[in-house]
Amino acid sequence: MSILQNRKAFHDYFIEDKLEAGLVLEGWEVKAIRAGRVQLKESYVNWKGGAFWLVGSHITPLPTASTHIKPDPVRPRKLLMNQSEINKLIGKVERAGYTLVALDLHYNKGRIKAEVGLARGKKQHDKRQSEKDREWDREKQRMMRDKG
Repeated sequence: MSILQNRKAFHDYFIEDKLEAGLVLEGWEVKAIRAGRVQLKESYVNWKGGAFWLVGSHITPLPTASTHIKPDPVRPRKLLMNQSEINKLIGKVERAGYTLVALDLHYNKGRIKAEVGLARGKKQHDKRQSEKDREWDREKQRMMRDKG
């Protein structure tokens, strides 16, 4: 079940590969995510200190869930992946010039997971072409629906 999708990532990047990763979250963050108070629009994934970190995601704390601590809404959150997945991603990010972006947050067996995409940046003309292709697909669907 999807919690949130990062539509801006699909607009700004060509997504080559997708991986699922766990997140290291605090209790107030889980409650805020379940309440839908999360944003991935400005987020990206960074390699630092032997692990991948989700940077720039904003989780707005609930006033009732974070009374005894001082929450940081934009703190970096560690991503949990297998070592083989990490090695594969490191090679592509460092050598091939790819970027890692968070595509969505979803539930998997009651746990909050992040889908991370291996992405290549789009130029402005690529974005225009993607928009034209999307509009043409919609127009084809309309024509098929009207004929049938």
